[in-house]
Amino acid sequence: MFEGIEFLNKAFFWLFLTLPIAVLWYVLKHKKQTAQLKISTLKGFKASGSLLPKFRHLLFVFRLLALGFIIVALARPRTVDVSTKTKNTRGIDIVIAIDVSASMLAKDLKPNRLEALKDVASEFIKGRPNDRIGIVEYAGEAYTKTPITSDKSIVLRALSDIKYNTIIEGGTAIGMGLATSVNRLKDSKAKSKIIILLTDGVNNSGTINPKIASELAVEFGIKTYTIGIGSNGMALSPVALRPNGQFQYGRVKVEIDEVLLKEIAQTTGGEYFRATNNKKLQEIYDEINKLEKTDIEEFKYYNYQEKFRFFVYIAGLFLLLEFFLRFTVFRSFI
Repeated sequence: MFEGIEFLNKAFFWLFLTLPIAVLWYVLKHKKQTAQLKISTLKGFKASGSLLPKFRHLLFVFRLLALGFIIVALARPRTVDVSTKTKNTRGIDIVIAIDVSASMLAKDLKPNRLEALKDVASEFIKGRPNDRIGIVEYAGEAYTKTPITSDKSIVLRALSDIKYNTIIEGGTAIGMGLATSVNRLKDSKAKSKIIILLTDGVNNSGTINPKIASELAVEFGIKTYTIGIGSNGMALSPVALRPNGQFQYGRVKVEIDEVLLKEIAQTTGGEYFRATNNKKLQEIYDEINKLEKTDIEEFKYYNYQEKFRFFVYIAGLFLLLEFFLRFTVFRSFI
């Protein structure tokens, strides 16, 4: 009944200091009003055996209790029920463009670049509950894995399904990946639109120049964060396909067109990052998460329920009880 109770006028609790004073006053007054008679013996008096005189102090106790409950009522106890409603005032639409070429199976990130990326991107998506997110896959060509949506379960499912396949043309078409991502965002009404483009190679395929794709992003007000994935030096990467369909791995020099990725980021107002290991990749996504904050407007609704009436009723009950006993049961002893 009184869960989450608060008191609006706590200063009234100082009145509790009057209760000890009232007790002291009652004791002193009672001694002065009690007549004393000294006699040599009580043998001539027969004890009545009545307990009523011993309980006459209950009247004062009831009055004290009534005063105590009145003080609590004056402090104005109440409970408050707080409901919160949030409104996304500055939504962000995000497209994650993922390189799915064979080199993304390199094992310099664990278990490989693509799986490491999927793990980190998954946590990033879960941490953006108020944004719409889409996914674009690209290698030698590009296509939309899922359009921008607020349904994170769809995005996460699409992300988990990403894997290397031979259906997409081989190569790394950074321009195509970027242009497809821009196409997904160009009609967005969001106040902030960003692309996170990830690759581990150089632009060696596709029909769209990355610089032209960057200019398209600028035209539609889309910021691009570029991430180069791959360790420095050599990495254990796929070099051939065996007859059984499995890759043969060998040590391959890591080549990332960092100049191009930096240029794309700078042109569109984003930043370039280099992920050389799993930890660094996680840190990059954390940094992007901090840079792109979604503004949330929160409305709180307070529903107050006054509880002082309960204490007033209890105080009145004690006063009525004291009044009734004073003029009935204890009338002869007061």
